[in-house]
Amino acid sequence: MEKAKELGLRTVCFAWPQGAVCKDVCDVFYPVSITEKEQILRICIDEKIDGICTIGSDISAPTVAFVAERMGLTANSYEAAVRANNKYLMREALTAAGVDCPSFRCMKVGSPLNLPAEGELALPLIVKPSDRSGSLGVRKITRREDLEPAVMQAEQLSLAGEAMVEEYIEGREISVEMISCRGTHYALQITDKQTTGAPHFVELAHHQPSDLPADMQDRIFAITRRALDALGLTEGASHSEYKITADGRIVVMEIGGRMGGDFIGSHLVRLSTGYDFVQGVIQVALGETIHPHPRALGRSSVRFMAPQNVSCSAERTGYIIYKNDEIYAKSVGGSADI
Repeated sequence: MEKAKELGLRTVCFAWPQGAVCKDVCDVFYPVSITEKEQILRICIDEKIDGICTIGSDISAPTVAFVAERMGLTANSYEAAVRANNKYLMREALTAAGVDCPSFRCMKVGSPLNLPAEGELALPLIVKPSDRSGSLGVRKITRREDLEPAVMQAEQLSLAGEAMVEEYIEGREISVEMISCRGTHYALQITDKQTTGAPHFVELAHHQPSDLPADMQDRIFAITRRALDALGLTEGASHSEYKITADGRIVVMEIGGRMGGDFIGSHLVRLSTGYDFVQGVIQVALGETIHPHPRALGRSSVRFMAPQNVSCSAERTGYIIYKNDEIYAKSVGGSADI
């Protein structure tokens, strides 16, 4: 909202009123859930908006696409946004396009609990909701007897009542930050990641740029462009997560049609490349043509504080953002300094 106002735009915000951090920043605030796409469409028509976007929210991405599609504005198609918001549909599309993904199964509330047979997916396995982020409900399973309760928990946490059971991939974790404009995908940065590891894999730190060799980075960018085409993501930010195995296998874990959270898109990309990612997302949403030219300005990182038994990102207690090893911003116990 602050960036949009800096650009001279009139801003309209939709959110639940409780915890709505932009409520006092935007020009007009509507206390409407971001999932209420029909209601938001009616309001956007009345407001005569020129563009609509989200920054780091998976849940609101389909609503953004729905409104834009109905109003003839610039965004990913609604079909593509739904596909990128559901890990099962995403995996189906990527597998069909020959993009390397973990082997997987999907189970839905109300259907028979058809767990993978012993020889179908070998332990260890990862269980997760099909449509949540922030490591919510993600669990590594090493014993068969733990599989059914993990699936039931993931189904309960999923908005669609779906659980994914997938092959566990051991490897280095990275993400790829890109922005697309009319089907052209511009590579901005690769992020090295640190997590708690098993069982929940909560992210504790992100570092840019990656120290991967240049030829490996080129391969990853090429795979990402092919994956975005397979999903039909043509406009705006994308955040693609990978694991790289010891033998060099590059495996797509998931792709979001939005910026990376945890300050990756909002802060780290700009600090390490000079490219204003947030401004770029707004420009694309307004139908403008962009030609990003990220530069190598130095290093940026974010580190999170968390209790020892943290099980999801929401349980982390603070953060410190670094630019070239100097503190750029911090928040401990809800008090932020920039």
